[in-house]
Amino acid sequence: MVMENAALLILLESVLGAGHKTSRGNYSFKCPFCQHHKNKLEINCITDDKKQNPWHCWVCEAKGKTIRSLFKSMKAPANKIAELNLIIAPGEKRVKQEILDIALPDEFISLTTPIEDKISQIEAKHALRFLLKRGITLDDIKKYNIGFCIDGPYKDRVIIPSYDENASINYFIARAYKDGIQKYKNPPADAKSAIGWELYINWDAPIILVEGVFDALTIKRNVIPLFGKIIHEKLMQKLVRSTVNRIYIALDPDAIKNALKHAELLMSYGKEVYLVELDGKDANEIGFERFLKTIETTEPLTFQSLLSKKLQLI
Repeated sequence: MVMENAALLILLESVLGAGHKTSRGNYSFKCPFCQHHKNKLEINCITDDKKQNPWHCWVCEAKGKTIRSLFKSMKAPANKIAELNLIIAPGEKRVKQEILDIALPDEFISLTTPIEDKISQIEAKHALRFLLKRGITLDDIKKYNIGFCIDGPYKDRVIIPSYDENASINYFIARAYKDGIQKYKNPPADAKSAIGWELYINWDAPIILVEGVFDALTIKRNVIPLFGKIIHEKLMQKLVRSTVNRIYIALDPDAIKNALKHAELLMSYGKEVYLVELDGKDANEIGFERFLKTIETTEPLTFQSLLSKKLQLI
């Protein structure tokens, strides 16, 4: 199945402004070359048979075959070109990147096994107290093999692993359980290539998408932490190709634009999408019971209600 590159579309909008889907299935933007007041720059966000993403302005006739050529011609910021290199559609020349194997830190101590060292026992109590205050249960700790570090680069942080469909580590979150240090410290790996908790997902049942692992731990049922605010390409493709029908998007309030963009794309592939709005909070803050009640009263989006929500952001 050929599909739009959702991450690419979000990047294009961050560079060119809001885009609109055309009757041909492409997206139109304001042209950076002729500055026409209407969206006359049309871009194909689906890689064609020649493995390209053609673009063309209907006013000034500027055109090209790849998004990279567009960004180069308009002198896009270097950070946007770097981002393009990470999410570029298959077929365009990809910048070679070092692929790092993911593994738990050498200093990782699991909270699921007996701890004999006295210092580690004391720190384990601090880590456990932090987790329990966040609503994490002992069953959660056992299921996800949650642990902590008392030394090394992740010192004084709880470690929450994520596993791929083959039960191999594909990412982990390191969250400080003590004050005075940076809250989160991500591993040297690309979260875009990881599907959070893939090992535990039933792709035939309703799926809930949230930003972080603590939100996911609160919900406790067929939930995918995005490790951020974007549904990256690997996950988007799996959602589209799976038999899942109902998808609940429960991102933080500051990610509403991304949530609506993802919802529109999923709906275009026949998925029933629910936008879960949590009154300015996240799932971990409101707790399981309130989150469940919110989901039960949330209606599926229609293209009309989606448009209404998008207009409210203007």
